Amino acid sequence: MPRTITISLPVTDLRVARAFYTALGFVSEPRFSDDSAALMVWSETISLMLLPHETWRKLTSRPIPPNTSSEVGLALSCESREQVDAMNQAAAAHGGTADINPVEDYDFMYGRDFTDPDGHVWGAKWMDLTAPPCAT
Repeated sequence: MPRTITISLPVTDLRVARAFYTALGFVSEPRFSDDSAALMVWSETISLMLLPHETWRKLTSRPIPPNTSSEVGLALSCESREQVDAMNQAAAAHGGTADINPVEDYDFMYGRDFTDPDGHVWGAKWMDLTAPPCAT
């Protein structure tokens, strides 16, 4: 069995969050989605569990950070520079904020950071894996 990661995120509005992540290319898994949660699949090994605040609070007493904080930065691999741009544009068009940090534009890597409607920080990243290793 491959190792997987499921990232749980507290969200203010499950419908808005589900639409946002669908626009980025995630696919809803209906077997694990209802009015209290939505499992959104990125790949065979990466998924998100979107939890409305009331559901989140049943699982932990830890506070939900304000949407202006950066509790963690998450990056999604893209197949091209164009896919990075398309994801950033989709984020902005569906309630997120595009280009919250300077664009990373190098010969071997290209990335743009955005937030979802709840302020969670994401980066769309493309890397040329055939490029020579960086000198240290």
